[in-house]
Amino acid sequence: MIGFTILLALFLLYTIVPTLLIRVFGWGITKNTKKNSGVALTFDDGPNPEYTIRLLDLLEKYEVKASFFVVGSKVRHNPEIIKRMHEDGHVIGIHHFDHVSSWILSPFQLKKQLGMTEKAITECTKEKVIFYRPPWGHFNIFTPILSKNYRVIMWSAIFGDWKVDTCKNNLLGQLRTTSNEGEILLLHDCGETLGADKEAPMHMIEKLEIYLRESKEKGTKFVTLRDI
Repeated sequence: MIGFTILLALFLLYTIVPTLLIRVFGWGITKNTKKNSGVALTFDDGPNPEYTIRLLDLLEKYEVKASFFVVGSKVRHNPEIIKRMHEDGHVIGIHHFDHVSSWILSPFQLKKQLGMTEKAITECTKEKVIFYRPPWGHFNIFTPILSKNYRVIMWSAIFGDWKVDTCKNNLLGQLRTTSNEGEILLLHDCGETLGADKEAPMHMIEKLEIYLRESKEKGTKFVTLRDI
């Protein structure tokens, strides 16, 4: 029993405690854009050969630049999508090589996840990677040290758009209620991760188009993470 208690305490100190402290106090992370700078659309978990391409087409249609946190193993399988993403003027950041929580990674494993993903991205873009968002927003006690070469980006609004029902019933209303300024919005262009619905991105894109059309009519300014 004592051994289990010690192990639990060590796990909490390695995972939950640093995550809470970093997210609550904002240590070393960005959760909002600068005042009056606009809205930053960000997308996690791709690239996906079907939905990311649809999303890029939509963003091009409405002349919106966004920021993508990509999974390195998927980058390796879909380099042409990353090249187009880069050519279209979007920002590309790290979201681990595998969609795995930092809570179960050793320092060596976390460093490897970051390095392999950066390498996969730079092979496509020929540019330095600046931004990082850990899957699920999970940190461990070594994350601040190992990610010191990147800007760590969180979010001000998250919508649960990895579920089809949420996309169909709630997403558009939630998007409409976000502020026109200072927001970092988190959406997902791949439904292949743990707990996600495979077809959720299709419904997300449908609602996003309505939101973009309405936002453009209102004069909302969209920015990338380079602008904040």
